[in-house]
Amino acid sequence: MGPRMTIATLVSLVVMLGAVEARAQDFTPVTDAMLADPDPADWLSWRRTLDGQGYSPLDQINRDNVGELRLAWSWGMEPGVNATTPIVYDGVMYLVNPGWVVQALDARNGDLIWEYRPPAGGGGFGQMRSLAIYEDLLIVNASGPRIFALDVRTGELRWETPVGPQDAGFGFTNGPIVANGVVVAGLTNCGRFQEEPCSLFGVDARTGRVLWRTPTVAMPGEHGDETWGGLPPMYRAGVEAWMTGSFDPETGLVYWGTAQAKPWSRAGRRTFGETELYAGGERELYANSTLALDPKTGEIVWYFQHIPGESHDMDEAFERILIDWNGRKSMFSMGKLGILWELDRETGEFIRAVDLGYQNLVNVNFETGEVSYRSGMIQELDKPFYQCPSFAGVRGLRSMAYHPDVEALYIPVALSCQTSSFPEVEWREGGGGSGPVYDRTNHFHPDSPEHLGQFLALDLKTGKPLWSVKRRSVPHTAALTTGGGLVFFGDLERYFFAYDAETGEELWRTRLSTATNGFPITYAVDGKQYIAVMAGQAGLGISWSTIIPSTLTPEIRNPRAGNAVYVFTL
Repeated sequence: MGPRMTIATLVSLVVMLGAVEARAQDFTPVTDAMLADPDPADWLSWRRTLDGQGYSPLDQINRDNVGELRLAWSWGMEPGVNATTPIVYDGVMYLVNPGWVVQALDARNGDLIWEYRPPAGGGGFGQMRSLAIYEDLLIVNASGPRIFALDVRTGELRWETPVGPQDAGFGFTNGPIVANGVVVAGLTNCGRFQEEPCSLFGVDARTGRVLWRTPTVAMPGEHGDETWGGLPPMYRAGVEAWMTGSFDPETGLVYWGTAQAKPWSRAGRRTFGETELYAGGERELYANSTLALDPKTGEIVWYFQHIPGESHDMDEAFERILIDWNGRKSMFSMGKLGILWELDRETGEFIRAVDLGYQNLVNVNFETGEVSYRSGMIQELDKPFYQCPSFAGVRGLRSMAYHPDVEALYIPVALSCQTSSFPEVEWREGGGGSGPVYDRTNHFHPDSPEHLGQFLALDLKTGKPLWSVKRRSVPHTAALTTGGGLVFFGDLERYFFAYDAETGEELWRTRLSTATNGFPITYAVDGKQYIAVMAGQAGLGISWSTIIPSTLTPEIRNPRAGNAVYVFTL
């Protein structure tokens, strides 16, 4: 048996190498124009297009036949947090696994084409939600923090660049976006007290050379310095840019959301005096903001601060969706409070806000966009405090999607509240962080006493729900919309659904090996459309979207193993 197995292995290797060489000869580089307007068959960016809409015009799978979806193939993945988004180009799926293992698979059947494994010490169980493709390179953010590029044809490492200090604990959870040849990426894990602030970076896609670094924290002598209450730079922590932004080739701007300052509690940050706790105006720039940057220079062209002086872990760091509608170039975003913001993406001007009505913390002036905290809704240190939503937020990292035919946004919603208390943090170098949370008790939301999850279609014209579906389990994937009149999403209970985008009628469901996770996609090869979704571990014990359901819906349980990509077709 030994010799025959060796020969079979060699034959398989020769066949695989031949396939790689053939693909290499036929490969067409991905251009800026292709990223701006991708072939409907391909999924070239995190949300398919640079505008972040999460929409595909493919319509072979539609309302009439989606019930005939069947599993085409699946592929087991590395252990760890698995919330990734594949790239699909010209019939090949490129997949980043936990630990930054990258694989190229035949998108028709899941056959492995090549695999890249980081050298010893460069992997681990780190998570990554997406990757990018540009020309003949796959570009991946990784721990360190560092960014590396692989030859898309072979998986060979082409360049690797450290970004930011290598000993400060910074990292990435978000993938990059490529804007006119510049890789733009935002750091995370910036909560500790240290001299180095959190930042966004621009890197030359072809060479890996760092072009610029823009702190997301206003520093002494810069615009916004005064909003930090005189704190030394060491104590200006947080403001992570931990989800991928969007890019508009027409305005030439990249749009990125930022998280809150750290520690979470206003009182714990010491940027407010006792008489200022309810004061308005800009606070702790550029926390909880939308930043519009020039990708050539990193210059902040405009910004809009959504929640000044945020105090309850209600950050605004999620996707920015760019939509041309109603005669304007608009940008939409929604943070944990469940407030939908519409801004003019050319100027940053406030257009409107829509509150889903699930939060009890702030008032919004719907004429100006100004936010103020309600009386009694700033917590004091070491005292129990009840808030809606819980730390999981009404919205989390599971992205909305837009359907241009329906003119609606599709929003995965979590419905829970909590009681907790915030103690003081250690004010020393290396201290800080989000701050400990004591006596935390989770509650069902009073508007949803039995269901933690809702999937909501929001009519852009009216700002009101078009339809909604409540489930006991929380949504656990992003939304995906298609030209077939469909919207897909999955939940923590392992189900993956297809709904009619106009009516909300459930048309199909299946169940995976473990919780659905990440960001579903659709693509086509040889004229055949496919739908792909991740199953995977959700949060390594730190994700509020899994901790809270574990206490309120303990009957919903998932295996710890089972990471995979599942691909369906008619």
